[in-house]
Amino acid sequence: MNDCIFCKIINNELPSKTVYEDSEIKIIMNINPISNGHLLIMPKKHYENILDIAEETLMHAMKILRENIYPILKEKLNCEGFTICENNFLGQDIKHFHIHVIPRYQNDQIDFNYNKEQLKDLDEIFKVLQDK
Repeated sequence: MNDCIFCKIINNELPSKTVYEDSEIKIIMNINPISNGHLLIMPKKHYENILDIAEETLMHAMKILRENIYPILKEKLNCEGFTICENNFLGQDIKHFHIHVIPRYQNDQIDFNYNKEQLKDLDEIFKVLQDK
């Protein structure tokens, strides 16, 4: 889609902090995080919502989250769990299917309102995730 912000990010027309990328998905840092390490998993092909996305793509995204992304979040950011959420239709600000991965920390008090006091600098978190 020509006007889709996520398609532009996927096509490198807009900058992003990419944590993982393969032929099917791209995982970036959310620029408005509600937790340190808040990520977005996006299929490279444009799907609007859960009803549109190919099952194989969805399962691939979940496999990468389970096998690659969560271990990195746990090791690098010392998170103690994570919340996965995905909006469809009402509440879906960007009409390109995406999954929020929200690292959870002891006493994090996440209420899905942006509590900036709890957050570290986005560039700092990105650097930690990129360190090998």
